[in-house]
Amino acid sequence: MLRFDHDGVVFYRFKALAGESGLDHALYTRLGGVSRPPFATLNTGHTVGDDLTAVKVNHERALAALGWQEADVVTAHLVHSARVETVRPADRGHVLTETDALLTAAPGVVLMLRFADCIPVLFYDRRQRVVGLAHAGWRGIVAEVLPATVARMAEAFGCRPADLWAGVGPAIGPCCYEVGPEVVSQISSVLNGRAPFRRQDGRVYLDLWASAQRQLAAAGVGQVDVAQMCTACRNDEWFSYRAEGGKTGRFGVVIGLR
Repeated sequence: MLRFDHDGVVFYRFKALAGESGLDHALYTRLGGVSRPPFATLNTGHTVGDDLTAVKVNHERALAALGWQEADVVTAHLVHSARVETVRPADRGHVLTETDALLTAAPGVVLMLRFADCIPVLFYDRRQRVVGLAHAGWRGIVAEVLPATVARMAEAFGCRPADLWAGVGPAIGPCCYEVGPEVVSQISSVLNGRAPFRRQDGRVYLDLWASAQRQLAAAGVGQVDVAQMCTACRNDEWFSYRAEGGKTGRFGVVIGLR
């Protein structure tokens, strides 16, 4: 991934999309905002207990770094589901309810979701000019939100899975994500016994990155890039719900067509 700093707002881009004409995306870090601890500093989450005035300033700073405005954004209330919504220009400025993936082919629309250990997965179809953004924690993997996103892209826009690029962004890594028997059972079931677990000293750790990659490959996605950046190890740059004891902010991820 490529790291950028725009007037103190730090964000990353996938190399595969960095030079793509008419497309913009960013995976913002926690750096460059005005929020105070434990939400320091570029918190984009409205429901975590942060001062909403600071959150508004953070949004303005983050979007200005890419030349977008809040009025361009469509976001969602995340519920760890497999619900995928297609976004139109009329949806700009709205928050969609109980949705974990957004798709659009409309220029001028910015898709935005927020994270703090769950995986941001970005989608792009160069042939059909369609972008997508999904939120997947372990519950999202079990709900199969990623295959649902691929299927909806095919249904709504005629996308062929083989033409799709997907980017698995920063999330809690297999080094840090200890899980219990419930997660082991459900992930093992949905991945047909091929779940990527690591066992050490009587503890079990889940590889969310590999789980997402396997589901995307099984759905036929042509190219999958994995950031391999652990939010818990690097909570100097990323918000991490697990590393910070549940009291922290959310980093924003955006993608849109110009």
